[in-house]
Amino acid sequence: MRMHTGWDMGGKDENARSSGISDEELAAFLERAAAGAGEAPREPSARARMVTARLRDQQEPPGWRTGPTGRGTRGGRGRAKRGIKITLAVVFIAGLALVAVRPELVIDRVTGKTAARQDAKALLPAETARPTAAPGAVPPDLPTLAEPFRGSPALRWADGAAGIEVPEATAVDWMPKEKVADALQRVRQFLVAANLDPATLRGERPAAALALLDPQQPDVPQRLEQYLTKPTAQDNPTLLFTRFDPAEVKPVGNVVKVRGSMRVEQGEPGEVRVVTDHTFVHPMTKGGTSVQRTIVRRQITFSLLDPARWKADGNRLQLSEYHAERSNVECEAAGGYVHPMFPQDAPAGTAPTGPATDPYDRSTDIKGGACGTVTRS
Repeated sequence: MRMHTGWDMGGKDENARSSGISDEELAAFLERAAAGAGEAPREPSARARMVTARLRDQQEPPGWRTGPTGRGTRGGRGRAKRGIKITLAVVFIAGLALVAVRPELVIDRVTGKTAARQDAKALLPAETARPTAAPGAVPPDLPTLAEPFRGSPALRWADGAAGIEVPEATAVDWMPKEKVADALQRVRQFLVAANLDPATLRGERPAAALALLDPQQPDVPQRLEQYLTKPTAQDNPTLLFTRFDPAEVKPVGNVVKVRGSMRVEQGEPGEVRVVTDHTFVHPMTKGGTSVQRTIVRRQITFSLLDPARWKADGNRLQLSEYHAERSNVECEAAGGYVHPMFPQDAPAGTAPTGPATDPYDRSTDIKGGACGTVTRS
């Protein structure tokens, strides 16, 4: 009968602990027994088995039984854990550095401003009629060269010509649906050429826009030519065209934000009118440092006349009315240009005396009068 000794929780043999044989003596005996010398015991004791296992572990090469590290072995897990700790430490230090440089990132997330800024970037649907109120408040962020529309309601507006929506055409009086659709497209082309064309914006002659106007309209062609060649503070081309002095300022990027609407209505007998109301937001910079948004609102009514009743070119546009409102600019458009006023600039020209207005509010018509101030940019 064989008696098996039990192991306690520490993994030690009680009988082996009471024997007086040392590890070295027992190991020598086992070596002689393996070589066939000496008398081998009928059954090795628990201590003998423990020492044998210890010697075997010392002689085995690393990994001989453990398998490749990193696949669930103790050594692999230890190195993996150390790697994870190092990575987490690097990420933590980088996060602290980012917070030190841009603390508003954390503050905005805690206060909910991050979500508000994300909502402020969602594009608005097309405008089908004049708004009844000014745009709501947005986070008062300052514009930057990388984000020139930060802190502006225009951030949610369409880019460039995409903001000049054309309504669905219907027949009006003497003009069939197809002619109305063609007239709407010509109006859109004029607005693009007068306010978005890069050549026009840098002060060149707005040839593409002028080509869409009826040369037979009394006085208008001559007046526009005078605006372009001999501008004055009151009569200048910025009443109809957006022009900047390239020696003074440059655009920030190539995006101009636009929002507005147009509609068709019947005028006098033989006249169809296209009424437009659009606001253009131009980010400009001086010296490549600060950014100022020039906001230009235009209300223009175009007429298309029946050549059978009027002396007119039925394929050209006539100007019935045009009004302009320019914000964040000097009061006088000297030299036929719009002059953006930057916060660091000293006041030049006529000082504003009119009331403060919201340049993004298009719920009412453009009001004439003295040059005023704006409530936001």
